[in-house]
Amino acid sequence: MSRKYFYAVGKRKTSIATVRLYPDGQGKIEINEKPAKSFFTVSTQLGTILDPLKATDNVKNVDLTIRVEGGGNTGQAQAIRHGISRALAEFDVLLRPKLKKLGYLTRDSRKVERKKPGLKKARRSPQWAKR
Repeated sequence: MSRKYFYAVGKRKTSIATVRLYPDGQGKIEINEKPAKSFFTVSTQLGTILDPLKATDNVKNVDLTIRVEGGGNTGQAQAIRHGISRALAEFDVLLRPKLKKLGYLTRDSRKVERKKPGLKKARRSPQWAKR
């Protein structure tokens, strides 16, 4: 039997997270079919994920199943935070102003700048010698 859930997508750099928020849960968070604590071993990244839940007092009230791909650990954690925030805003419209004020609903659009021809990196030019 399938449960009702709220769906949202979060993005950051090259990471994409799809979030399913189940309203009547016990606080279980599953990322790529693993518990959140075993997926993110660094406590700061786990904290990043829990930020919107703590801000809205929903840590123990909802269950989350998350699929995330692309990018690194921090980018994935921030993509998940974005997705959770969007799902919470869809779940309860009254939570939206609080999440918006904290900046969790805003997509961080910064990406890696491409390398340009004639340069060593995106902006770093070759060393110049006068003589």
